[in-house]
Amino acid sequence: MSRSLIEQWFPAATVGAESLRERATFTALPSLFALHVWWARRPLAASRAAVVASLVPAWPSDAEAEVDSRAAKILSALKAEFGDEDAYHDWFVRALGILGDPVAGRARIKAANELGVKLKGNGYGYQRAFTHSPDEKTILRVHELAALRAAVAEPPVVVDPFAGGGSLPFEAARYGCDTVANELNPVAAAILEGTVALPAQLGPEFAETLRLWGGRWAKRVEERLDRFFPRTNGREGIVAYIWAHTVPCPTTGLPTPLAPDLWLSRGNDSEAAIRLHVDLDAATIGTSIVSGAEASEFGSRSTYKNKTGVSVWTDETFGGDYIRDQARAGRIGQLLLAVATTESGKTGRQFRAPVEADLSGLAAAEEELNRCMPGWEINGDVPIEEIDAVSNYDRGHRMYGIYRWADFFSSRQLLTHVTALEELKGTLGAASDSLSDQSLRALGLYLALALDKAVDYNSRQADWHSARLVVAHTFTKHNFAFSWRFAEFDGAHSLLPWVVRQITKTYTDTANLARRPASLIEGERHANARIVLGSATDLPLEEGSVDVVVTDPPYYDNVMYGECSDYFYVWLKRSLHDAWPELTTQRLSDKEAEAVANPALFKDLATHSGRGKRREGTVTAAELADRHYETLLTRSFSEAHRVLKHDGVMTVMFTHKRVDAWDTLGQALLEAGFAIHSSWPVHTEPESSLHQAKKNAAASTILLTCRKRSSTEPAYWSEIRGEVERAAEEAATQFAEQGIVGVDLTLATYGPVLSVLSQRWPVYTGELDAEGSPEVLRPDIALDLAREKVATLKKRGLLGGRDVDFDRATDWWLLAWNDFQAAEFPFDEARKLSLALHLDVEDLAAKKLVKSSSGTVTLQTPAQRRTAGVLDPDGASFAVEVDALHALMLVYEEEGLSAARVFLERTGRRDNQRFEALVQAAVHAVPRTKKADGSFFRAEATALEGIRQTLFPSIEPPAEPTPPAEQLVLETA
Repeated sequence: MSRSLIEQWFPAATVGAESLRERATFTALPSLFALHVWWARRPLAASRAAVVASLVPAWPSDAEAEVDSRAAKILSALKAEFGDEDAYHDWFVRALGILGDPVAGRARIKAANELGVKLKGNGYGYQRAFTHSPDEKTILRVHELAALRAAVAEPPVVVDPFAGGGSLPFEAARYGCDTVANELNPVAAAILEGTVALPAQLGPEFAETLRLWGGRWAKRVEERLDRFFPRTNGREGIVAYIWAHTVPCPTTGLPTPLAPDLWLSRGNDSEAAIRLHVDLDAATIGTSIVSGAEASEFGSRSTYKNKTGVSVWTDETFGGDYIRDQARAGRIGQLLLAVATTESGKTGRQFRAPVEADLSGLAAAEEELNRCMPGWEINGDVPIEEIDAVSNYDRGHRMYGIYRWADFFSSRQLLTHVTALEELKGTLGAASDSLSDQSLRALGLYLALALDKAVDYNSRQADWHSARLVVAHTFTKHNFAFSWRFAEFDGAHSLLPWVVRQITKTYTDTANLARRPASLIEGERHANARIVLGSATDLPLEEGSVDVVVTDPPYYDNVMYGECSDYFYVWLKRSLHDAWPELTTQRLSDKEAEAVANPALFKDLATHSGRGKRREGTVTAAELADRHYETLLTRSFSEAHRVLKHDGVMTVMFTHKRVDAWDTLGQALLEAGFAIHSSWPVHTEPESSLHQAKKNAAASTILLTCRKRSSTEPAYWSEIRGEVERAAEEAATQFAEQGIVGVDLTLATYGPVLSVLSQRWPVYTGELDAEGSPEVLRPDIALDLAREKVATLKKRGLLGGRDVDFDRATDWWLLAWNDFQAAEFPFDEARKLSLALHLDVEDLAAKKLVKSSSGTVTLQTPAQRRTAGVLDPDGASFAVEVDALHALMLVYEEEGLSAARVFLERTGRRDNQRFEALVQAAVHAVPRTKKADGSFFRAEATALEGIRQTLFPSIEPPAEPTPPAEQLVLETA
């Protein structure tokens, strides 16, 4: 069986750097990502690399060629084609569109930014990889190499059972593969039709049809809504109306606005804010727009903060319980605060207070909605169905009186959207006489997606972005977080023209990316992308018919896709009913068949809340959800196993930092009959400002490549434990040399560890289960062993290769900083790290090294620990070495260098090599991220650097990850 390239070699650092470049800013994202909201999309660079590397063969060794005729044939062909292995690897990278060195490019840009130098061009020397569509020669070569590796179809058949936002099938189709994109969710299926299938079929020319009929649709809506959105003069264009939600003042009963701040423009050349004018006698609230110093005075004022409201009438405060009670009783309202405008002859945004014409338009819209609503409800045009009771996000909507999908919109917003829906149907009716059936269906899909964009950017959850001066969309988070301030588009004149322009541009750019060489389309190698709406557990494919499966399965409990997507589906099933009836048959999305760990599905079945002491035999909703997720994932992988050819490969992309998520993934793969052949960590997630956000996150996607497992000889854990340890150590060493650090280094060992298990599966613990049968090992036992081994290696790395014994609490503190590079991280991760060190989190909390709250753990500063009464810098002795280090940091910061020297002499640590090693490890573990002025964000880093320089000058600072800035900048000249 010939290996695929990804089973032997993969340019992880290069692909990771290109993926980060692709996701650097929103404007840099691939066009298909902008078509419609979806909550998890892989970078195209990583996706195409995973697909192509799974298809083409590895470079066989001479030894392999001597004993295997196919390997000999592959080696001979590759040598004839490329000459040597390095040239083959170079071709692969260039075939991905990576026409330079993105790792060096990122380093150059970082160095130039630090020097304040502007580089020529883009700093990389070539355009982003995904913008390079593979040419005919590249496509044919990929197909020929795939056929050389195995008996693949022409073109190769590639399947993604969890297609989601479509990155993987989009790239498989671009490389000429027969692509099947399967998706359970109807919203995702519609997105896939609009990104993977139709642009390649219709080409860029179809954009003119979108522009023409989209413009006519917008005009029809404008004619009906014009009087509800009056403008004060002929030069004015309305960008947005800015509102605040209100509740009755507890004393006066008058509506009081709840706004987190009153900024309209902040951090811009011209700052502006809202000033409230409250007249208690007249029981009215007026507003005016202030700028300059007054904007600074009024902009930061808040009437709602930390779940507490402030009455503008009496200045009294009231809590969240009162606010929620008022909302649930239907007494939540809205107050128009300001209007953002553009005006001919002026640049930028202007702001004005509401005027009588604005209020008249609102009143007329309310009257029109009441007139239309009975007929709309009879026709089923209004999403008045109740929000699904299966909800993990009740705190975001039901808590504030939003029970139906229509409740997400103010009266005028709802009038706008239902009118747009009616006119969408009318527009398609008018277009039916002049368009082919295929073009009419495509037009219907894209106008429906445009309407979805409208409801995304025009709801009671869409806030005003005072820094960017735009409306922020509903799903800035992966939930239904309630927005106390919201923005409303001009539904007559601005909204529909804007969404049509957005959809048309997105389509055009995507069609240009998806365009295939004409000779391949017209010849025998014509490939197609087939979108399937269905479960990954039941694919409509013949057994053994698929060459490669490449997939990005749902990540455990990261996103409740079905629940979030219902916001759009209630509109799509109305707008697509005629053109795409196959996508509109469900009442709401299918959450029971969705492969996510969804606790809301099991809240009525749980026998324990998950909080407090548990009785034996009880089970939580989260545990039931975990089991359900594992069952569905196992069935899905079993189905992938069924449709794969005997020599097919499956590459799984997975990003999650929790061990239980990896345990579930590993168990599902093993039970489905797969053996794991390779694992590559690819840095795909955008780098966040951890010093500001405080929270950590996994930055790497792990690519696991699997094959159907042949018969294996089962083993006992005691027999393979040493092999698991060696696999973890070898992987950690290998990936550390490639620059993988922290949580990602631990994650990078999971694939090799699971690979060891998969070669001998099932692995038995040596105990009996509840039924008296040999107990099968859970993967998390092996993963915990890997964590323990990697923790030892990481500590050694902090000490320059030495092994120094401190104590468990000190080791934990060092590794927590090293792993998470943040002060705050999930409690479960703290627990897993403590288990790796044979320590209890409660011991850490008792020492006040951490503070635990709401499922997270926060590292405490030396000052916080002193305040808590567990750290005395004047003490004669210290229970653990981290206490002595924290005491020294406090003395150095507050009393200076001389006092720090006295402390070291008094405590016997002046010439103590063990303590010096601790300082060295801490200097290397605590993140040294700097502000623009060159100072450290973390006070701990500042204190440790001062101690290093003055008291332990022999300790070398951490090496800079890039060459000197001046050299890098000069290299770009």
